[in-house]
Amino acid sequence: MSKDAVQSAQTAAHPQVAQTPADAGDVGYSKDLKARHVNMIAIGGAIGTGLLLGAGGRLHNAGPALALAYLVCGVFAFFVVRALGELVLYRPSSGSFVSYAREFLGEKGAYVAGWMYFLNWSTTGIADITAIALYTHYWSMFTSIPQWVLALIALAVVLAVNLISVKIFGELEFWFAIVKVATIVGFMLIGIFLVATQHKVGGHTPGMSMVTDHGGVFPHGVMPVVLVMQGVIFAYAALELVGVAAGETAEPEKVVPRAVNSIMWRVGLFYVGSVVLLALLLPGSVYSADESPFVTVLSKIGVSGAGDVMNLVVLTAAMSSLNSGLYSTGRILRSMAVAGSAPKFTARMNRSQVPYGGILLTCGVCVLGVGLNYLMPGQAFEIVLNVASLGIISTWVIIMLCHMIFVRRARAGLATRPHFRLKGSPVTEIATITFLLVCLGMMWNDPEVGRKTLLLIPLIALMLVAGWFGVRRRVNRSTDEELAQLTK
Repeated sequence: MSKDAVQSAQTAAHPQVAQTPADAGDVGYSKDLKARHVNMIAIGGAIGTGLLLGAGGRLHNAGPALALAYLVCGVFAFFVVRALGELVLYRPSSGSFVSYAREFLGEKGAYVAGWMYFLNWSTTGIADITAIALYTHYWSMFTSIPQWVLALIALAVVLAVNLISVKIFGELEFWFAIVKVATIVGFMLIGIFLVATQHKVGGHTPGMSMVTDHGGVFPHGVMPVVLVMQGVIFAYAALELVGVAAGETAEPEKVVPRAVNSIMWRVGLFYVGSVVLLALLLPGSVYSADESPFVTVLSKIGVSGAGDVMNLVVLTAAMSSLNSGLYSTGRILRSMAVAGSAPKFTARMNRSQVPYGGILLTCGVCVLGVGLNYLMPGQAFEIVLNVASLGIISTWVIIMLCHMIFVRRARAGLATRPHFRLKGSPVTEIATITFLLVCLGMMWNDPEVGRKTLLLIPLIALMLVAGWFGVRRRVNRSTDEELAQLTK
């Protein structure tokens, strides 16, 4: 429903305080996600291949200052999730930020938010199935199987899990997160032991000398640290899943604040703590983008099978990401379909109260990724990962815009803010939006991939405009019907 229509209908009914508008797309969901599911979804969203695999190449390029980059990006990521958490407590919705964009930015805002998020997760899904196939090829018994076949098998397995029930999704994410957390904690305990005992790692003695004797905190200057920011932001992508999952939990007012608040210390512990340990164990030049930094360390202290274990964990992280992508886009597309801005079939639900239409549409795009793996197996991962970054940055910007307008309405007496709040509005939102846009602009400094990705923005904008003209009549019709129900 459009922003103006909702406001008009509500003001007519209650001149003093606006009622909380309901999202018709929320009807029919089960409430089977428990507190432990949402908490572990939050952790799982914060720990992925960006840390388990991507930190190696970033340490090589930026040095120990990478920890600072993770900290800065983590603070802004926390602002985004905290803002979303406040909106969730104001009105829980499986449509999440798309539903809030509909209320605070109008139907056009919801349309852009939804399709950019779909772009993010559908391309991330392609990256995930590509990664799964690549990680599986690590073991010799799978090398004879074509990459595209392994990608298709992975997609089929995760699709089946998502279609069964939200409870199965929650359980799978719970155990995926357990595996990732156990791995990080285990490595950190080993790393702390190595630093404390001065045990040599690949001929190097761990400690501050690994930093001071190899160029300091900024061995290559400040610019490499600035340039890795965009990749670090993508490492935090999926934190917004907390908002989507809240629509299918029975007690969001208890579950969401706990999950959101815990994200900050988890970010500090898992991301910043891990990178600090990695920097103290070996010089940054030893790490590479071709190998998990955890494997690099463990292999240099003679731990047999370290590569196999970490490859299995990274494979788990990719499966988790694909699982989350199908889950979230299914809910987002259903919210859009009910409003008329997505195909009608994406609103359909099965007997298990799962929006299978939207999940199948995302899966269909991922099948195109299987084709990309067939045509360009060596380039598929890099191509889609950069396109996905456009989607996640736009999603976070929209969340902050929605929160800023929500706070403005609350101050005008048109809404009531919950006790769980993002502090410092509107400065916090403006600072976060500025930071995200600057990170987006910095992609221009990468002529090989980043610049080409930015040049896609006019094409994406053109497609969004063309798509809006294709759905606007249906959206207006849906708005009129919902407005008629509100004013009865």
